[in-house]
Amino acid sequence: MVDALFGATGRLAASQGTMNNLTFGNDRHQYYETICGGAGAGLDAEGKPFAGTDAIHTHMTNSRMTDPEVLERRFPVRVEHHRIRPGSGGDGAAPGGNGSVRRLTFLEPMEVALLSPRRIEHPFGLDGGGEAKSGRQRVIRAGGEAEDLPGLFRIDVEAGDSVEIETPGGGGMGS
Repeated sequence: MVDALFGATGRLAASQGTMNNLTFGNDRHQYYETICGGAGAGLDAEGKPFAGTDAIHTHMTNSRMTDPEVLERRFPVRVEHHRIRPGSGGDGAAPGGNGSVRRLTFLEPMEVALLSPRRIEHPFGLDGGGEAKSGRQRVIRAGGEAEDLPGLFRIDVEAGDSVEIETPGGGGMGS
């Protein structure tokens, strides 16, 4: 809804949407986080284009990810990587911000769930700017088998299984 309002004004291209909400837990541990993505490019107060921001929380405030060191100390997970997803932002005179790629490996059995937007639709660009890449996610089992997952899922994982989430980028502004 926020992207639709900004898009209607012609001031800000679409972002990753309102977060990528990840939960995991078992009888002893429960965790919730919002994963960052790309912000759309836009026009400043003087009408000049500005680039979108890489790997940032969008359209939701008072939200912050837990530092990897704290997460790994308090929960039976390992953060394999969390990095910017190059090329996921839309092209344009002002490019959209890139999303991120985050992989967690679970060290004991857990239930994992994701609620995430922009898995089918791509974040739109404005005024000739390109659309961004949509998000995707997969489970990688301890034995190496990988399975793509939808943007809304709940799965059981075993020790050694990983979940990798690629968040959407933001749309570009101007051709």
